[in-house]
Amino acid sequence: MVKRSPEYIDASQDIRVAATTKIWGFTVGMLALCIPLSAITRSGPIIPLAALGGATAGTLAIWRSDEKKLKAHYLPGQQVELLEQRIANLETIVSSDDSYLHQKIQGLESGDTSGITTQATTPNNKA
Repeated sequence: MVKRSPEYIDASQDIRVAATTKIWGFTVGMLALCIPLSAITRSGPIIPLAALGGATAGTLAIWRSDEKKLKAHYLPGQQVELLEQRIANLETIVSSDDSYLHQKIQGLESGDTSGITTQATTPNNKA
């Protein structure tokens, strides 16, 4: 089964959006704690910048790694069309074999044995 392409995925179903929202939600909480702590500890902007850098790196990692996975799972339109054509060909073959078998069965039921060969009529059979 072919998965839907990324254009059709809703934002509410996209795990990347949910993860990004959580990352930045926690980052805002860390910044709310880090800014007063950096003033007390006189560490300057190092702690808040580290929180922002970590959130940015996490967001980039989520969006880039998932893009690679998404590209591998989706088939281009041309491949989908080729697969659909192959399935249609297989359905045609199966239905023609089915109709051939149905005709053979009807021939057997009606007593017509002209199309049926038996072992007794083959020339190499030594009965």
